[in-house]
Amino acid sequence: MSISKNQFKLITSLSQKKYRLKHKLFIAEGIKVVQELLNSSLEVEALFCTNDFSSDISNKKIIRISEADLKKVSSLKSPNKVLGLFKIPEEKIFKNKGLIVALDAINDPGNLGTIIRLCDWFGVAELICSKDTVDCYNQKVVQASMGSLARVPIHYVDLKSYLTNTELPTFIADMNGENVYRSVLSKTGILIMGNEANGVSDVIKELITNKISIPRFGITQETESLNVATATAILLSEFKRNG
Repeated sequence: MSISKNQFKLITSLSQKKYRLKHKLFIAEGIKVVQELLNSSLEVEALFCTNDFSSDISNKKIIRISEADLKKVSSLKSPNKVLGLFKIPEEKIFKNKGLIVALDAINDPGNLGTIIRLCDWFGVAELICSKDTVDCYNQKVVQASMGSLARVPIHYVDLKSYLTNTELPTFIADMNGENVYRSVLSKTGILIMGNEANGVSDVIKELITNKISIPRFGITQETESLNVATATAILLSEFKRNG
């Protein structure tokens, strides 16, 4: 069976956020990512797969296609057996407790996907994103999250308003902050990570007094900064170790 013109049009349109919102669908590709999402609470709309991919879902949702057709609609350099369309779930209610990560204008899909995976790994209660953070259903984010997207509650909010109204302790990752290895970290609270190029915005910095940093140990001391996802991993590890 080949992909119809309407199916092709739908799949390619989902590379844009406005069409993901319109159809309430997003794309996941590859055996591992798709299988993780199939095993989650997310609802699958359709699976476009080659004959050597097997699944327990209803045959009505499985559309067998050739490898050539899969390559036409895939965003991957080497398409991997299956492309799934999944329904974007209804946003969950805020828990507003436990350890929370807040992102201020993260632009890179790979960084967001990795941070989602880190939140899953470290048992972060919720991931809060500013409205100018990249869409979590962007295909590159979905791929980088490796299935963790289905397990981490994600909210897009006006970050200033959210932080102004929270009663949880808040911490900003800042190059000029206190050495995290000497800081007193709480078991619950909000860790705020900033934009790849500019860090946390000034408007958010003005709200927060607790600023923490990861010290450089390199002899030359010339490395400008850490990748935001790498920094998130180190800081979350410290929160969990000390909390």
